Amino acid sequence: MKKYINLFDFKQKVDYKIEILSGLTVALALVPEAIAFAMIAGLSPLTGLYAAFSMGLITSILGGRPGMISGATGAVAVVIVALAVSHGVEYVFATVVLAGLIQMLAGVLKLGKFIRLVPHPVMFGFVNGLAIVIFMSQLDQFKVENASGVLEWMTGTQLFIMLGLVALTMLIIWGLPRFTKKIPSSLTAILVVIAAVLLLDIDTKTVGDIASIKGGFPPFHIPDLPFNFETLTIIFPYALIVAGVGLIESLLTLNLIDEITETRGWGNKEAVAQGIANTVTGFFSGMGGCAMIGQSLINVSSGARARLSGIVAAVMLLVFIMFGSDLIEQVPMAALTGLMIMVSIGTFEWASLRTFGKMPKMDVVVMVLVMLITVFLHNLALAVLIGVVISAMVFAWENATRIRARKSVDEEGVKHYEIYGPLFFGSVSTFNEKFDVMNDPDEVIIDFAESRVADMSGIEALNKLTERYLKVGKKVHLKHLSQDCRRLLANADQMIDVNILEDPSYKVLTNA
Repeated sequence: MKKYINLFDFKQKVDYKIEILSGLTVALALVPEAIAFAMIAGLSPLTGLYAAFSMGLITSILGGRPGMISGATGAVAVVIVALAVSHGVEYVFATVVLAGLIQMLAGVLKLGKFIRLVPHPVMFGFVNGLAIVIFMSQLDQFKVENASGVLEWMTGTQLFIMLGLVALTMLIIWGLPRFTKKIPSSLTAILVVIAAVLLLDIDTKTVGDIASIKGGFPPFHIPDLPFNFETLTIIFPYALIVAGVGLIESLLTLNLIDEITETRGWGNKEAVAQGIANTVTGFFSGMGGCAMIGQSLINVSSGARARLSGIVAAVMLLVFIMFGSDLIEQVPMAALTGLMIMVSIGTFEWASLRTFGKMPKMDVVVMVLVMLITVFLHNLALAVLIGVVISAMVFAWENATRIRARKSVDEEGVKHYEIYGPLFFGSVSTFNEKFDVMNDPDEVIIDFAESRVADMSGIEALNKLTERYLKVGKKVHLKHLSQDCRRLLANADQMIDVNILEDPSYKVLTNA
């Protein structure tokens, strides 16, 4: 319980300047993204901003990964857009509340540990796909509405100004750390571009051109809808998907930040925090969300390692909404676009390209497939699920072919089969081919010292094999079965003679 009670690690050395400046940078970058995700879902921009504030604040305080940023995300927006169109915003709020409760339940049941089952090629594909999605999403900033209200690419001077400001932002972010790391390069780049635009009176696209961010403190609001079974049948499927997508994206982001910072977060604690945050957000007019990989990378790359940066980002975002909307609406989109492009470049696992021709072919296929699903469908949960399923099938197939048997006959005429490899659903067919029932002697010993009965398919295979020997008047002994294997075989004790005396008792070391 220590990890849940002690919210802050006061032994951690915190660089307050870095944390505060990183938080401010993240807050500035959160504004256009929160607005964009809310508009994707067909909701008011304030629902995205309120979600970014409440999600960011609560997960920064209670979450299992210091330095990780949460807020309104595209993954959640894509899920709820159909519900928002068909039933309205009140049903969205109720869905977010229910999704939060599901996530809390997942954390309490310690389901976060299952993220460890995600193979590395799936992680590579997920990260690379997300990097491409972040980059492609920024291309919309190079478009403007024509007289008919249709988006079209910038041309002429407008395009060159946008490209120049984006290039300046990227140059500062890339070059400044080579001279000094005392100030975050991302924040410096944004401030320099703002100064250049204001001093030179450059006409360029700003945050205010997207939408107004002016508002008050998030209002407490109980979703106005009928509380009955029919409502539950409407919102529950959406809530389940929101909860699943949110947890998958959050826990994968947590793993990524763990690798970058060479530290360890707590998945179950993060799941509970995400659940609390979504539940609260639903009652305070927010659209819900999860961990944001782009903002998290901005935060970490700026040097933030503690909870303070996330808290500062959330609080500053609220300050922008309540008091600084006029100033923030003047921030050039070129600065934020350049920042996000640099994030996408830094997110992409360039090392994965060197694995082509060196990694197993199926690992490469899985990585590319997950990346393509992420890019074209924007469905992170589906991409990860398909990647895990394919990887599991490949693993099962490879292990199925590894089962083998060493055969010998002792001086008493008893035939011994020494089994190597796991006996499970995938290896049953190969296992059955190893035995010569008709030509074997009257007594047979099958030795499982180097094997293990893993599932019910393995048990059924042993039962049928025993029956085959019994039909021709021969007896089978199974020996060196572990305790868990013998528990699985308890229902077959009348047909199978287990040599208990020679069975080893396996000890499993656990971390204290």
